[in-house]
Amino acid sequence: MTYSTSYLKSMADVLSSSDAALGGSVSSLEEGLTAAVSMLKDLQARGGTQFFFGNGASAAFADHMALDWTKNGGIRSMSLSSTVLMTALANDIDFNAAFAMYLERFAKPGDVVTTISSSGNSPNVLKVIETARQLGCHVLTLSGLKPDNKSRKAGDVNFYVPGKTYGIVECAHQVLLHMILDSFMGIEEWNRDGYQNMNVAQFQL
Repeated sequence: MTYSTSYLKSMADVLSSSDAALGGSVSSLEEGLTAAVSMLKDLQARGGTQFFFGNGASAAFADHMALDWTKNGGIRSMSLSSTVLMTALANDIDFNAAFAMYLERFAKPGDVVTTISSSGNSPNVLKVIETARQLGCHVLTLSGLKPDNKSRKAGDVNFYVPGKTYGIVECAHQVLLHMILDSFMGIEEWNRDGYQNMNVAQFQL
């Protein structure tokens, strides 16, 4: 097989092998999706906020999804995208506590915290999960690489990608994040003829 064929096959295999855990109990991806969408429908009905956290590429995904959920999903969503605030918290307090401090300032009980970590073991991500629990927030996690990573069963709904490399895990996380949003919005690629348009004047699901 060519490199591109092998890569895309690996991507498809990893996605089809991904699973979800509801609390500590491993379940199917579909059951995890249903639980996540239900959690977010309830959040929307209550007028709550969704918070996204990640490092590096996962921070970019956090920003991306905070944008999409706020603009398209209709849920107020936030990420720690300010480098000014992030570096102040990291420098003056502690990098591993920066996410948690941000959450403490803004979150209310019942809000949803979504963490994105390829390894599932980033200390600042684990700390914000712990803090979310203490604040009475619901937690949704995305992790990958080793199956015994610390995020895999730390939330209410936990998506796990069994990839061995960061590129595959990161790409799979972005697919899963969009899957959750598209399911929430009722978007079905496989059941449409026309093309989606996100411009407000011509918006089409």
